[in-house]
Amino acid sequence: MDLTTVWFVLIAVLWTGYFVLEGFDFGVGMLFPVLGRDDPPDLEGGHTAETKKRVMLSTIGPVWDGNEVWLLTAGGATFAAFPHWYATLFSGFYLPLLLILVALIVRALGFDYRGKVDDPVWRRRWDVAIVCGSFVPALLWGVAFTNIVLGVPIDAEMEYTGSLLTLLNPAALLGGVTTTCLFAAYGAMFLALKTDGTIRHQARGLSLRLGLAATALAAGWLVVVHAQVGTAASWTAAGVGAALLIGALATVPSGHEGRAFALAFGAIAFSVASLFLALFPDVMPSSTDPAFSLTTTNAASTANTLTIMTWVAVVFTPIVIAYQAWTYWTFRQRVSGHHIPTAVAAASTRTGEPGGGPTH
Repeated sequence: MDLTTVWFVLIAVLWTGYFVLEGFDFGVGMLFPVLGRDDPPDLEGGHTAETKKRVMLSTIGPVWDGNEVWLLTAGGATFAAFPHWYATLFSGFYLPLLLILVALIVRALGFDYRGKVDDPVWRRRWDVAIVCGSFVPALLWGVAFTNIVLGVPIDAEMEYTGSLLTLLNPAALLGGVTTTCLFAAYGAMFLALKTDGTIRHQARGLSLRLGLAATALAAGWLVVVHAQVGTAASWTAAGVGAALLIGALATVPSGHEGRAFALAFGAIAFSVASLFLALFPDVMPSSTDPAFSLTTTNAASTANTLTIMTWVAVVFTPIVIAYQAWTYWTFRQRVSGHHIPTAVAAASTRTGEPGGGPTH
């Protein structure tokens, strides 16, 4: 296996890591208006909307910013290993990627600032920022990756020749709706795993309903993609992903949240892997002429650059993975309403503290 293939695989792993980790973050944010509501007054163990929202934020507080490191690393690795891929992608997809970046920034501000002022209006405005900042990336990543795999107009100079409307084709929009629904279901499974009390039961029921819709959408999307560019390997990975997602839904009613979440984790991982398997050896196929496609060969950096990057990856990748695994293990406990102080204290906004919103 040459270094160009090695780095294609590593970038695929980085993107897979990003989606399986950041996916449930997006889901938690999108479910704010659904699960972050007052429980009925006569419900035993019920909580106010604010308490439930703070429980939801506390589940992702210690990990959400670490999950975004996978995105930064994937972008940096693409820039260094395949500069022509990076240049064509970021010029042709400039507006969608800009919207994703703005949404992620707005979401981070919502996490940091919603608990700084004890005012309901202040918190509601930042809640909108969190919801929008979660929904927009969940939608646009599906649109972007569908276009990348199916191909976009690229000329002989490796320049994108389409427009924004070119990217908003039916297959890509189906991909965006699929990832949005899938991440919402995934987020509900994560909340069922990480919380206790009424929100746990509500999240479990919601994950089943959203999961059924996500399964139907994902099946249609993967068939559309792989029917056009699929290989035996990509079809196999997609089939495994579909089976794992069905298994996750079958596990939800039994109350084994950890097993259901692990199966959903695997489903997303295999689905993303199937896209990269369908893409290889291209990195951005040209719908104008296959001869103009960017491949792992013509889009790559020099051999010396790839060699240096490989040694850096060998040294630092295990350290990063070990640290993040330690973080998840440290904050593995469930969070419930009784962990949240009755008064909303602006001072209780340290990272991962159940009493406040997650911050850096």
